[in-house]
Amino acid sequence: MRYVAFFDLDNTILKIKSGEALLRKAYQNGLLSNWKLIHVYYLATLYKLHLIDPAIIIEKLSSCLAKSPENEIEALCHEIVEKDLVPAIRPDIINEIRKHKEQGAILVILSSAIASICFPLAKHLGMHAVICSELEVVNQQYTGRPLGKFCFRDEKLDRMNLYLANNNHSHEDSYYYADSIDDLPVLQSVGHPVCVNPDKHLEKIAQERNWVIHTWE
Repeated sequence: MRYVAFFDLDNTILKIKSGEALLRKAYQNGLLSNWKLIHVYYLATLYKLHLIDPAIIIEKLSSCLAKSPENEIEALCHEIVEKDLVPAIRPDIINEIRKHKEQGAILVILSSAIASICFPLAKHLGMHAVICSELEVVNQQYTGRPLGKFCFRDEKLDRMNLYLANNNHSHEDSYYYADSIDDLPVLQSVGHPVCVNPDKHLEKIAQERNWVIHTWE
């Protein structure tokens, strides 16, 4: 029986955060003002100091793209994937993907990152499906708001549950690879949780529950 292996993107498949790479490139291309860039780094500092909810950061970072032309952001994402993100894929995660593929698994990116980043990376890695966040576009411009909800925490779990139900797969047979305590709702719902370079909060829980932990360069 085929099973599903879900993979988070930022800091799991990738060594870096795709959203930060996108905003830096947007600034370099004149799509982001000096003030917005300063705000991005301010939010990043608050995040590293655990002084702000990551859900708020996702919302505010997405708002930085408001009024950006859709075609320019799409072209930017294509460039970032090719030049910045593909080189940042963890070699060890490629081995994990290959192992699951040889065992006949269905491979799915399950991430809060945006579709324009996730789909090209999924194609590069030979993944079968993508579950991720999408941004609203009106009059060929990004509004800075999500289309629906951001694929984060409980929303990520809801979407995974729906995918498994629609495709007749079980939670018990499923894998999820992730790095953050924010992924706990999904990790504790699958039969095979795998923590990749977990943050200290997730690492503590993983050790208590004897989950698989990988510490990769």
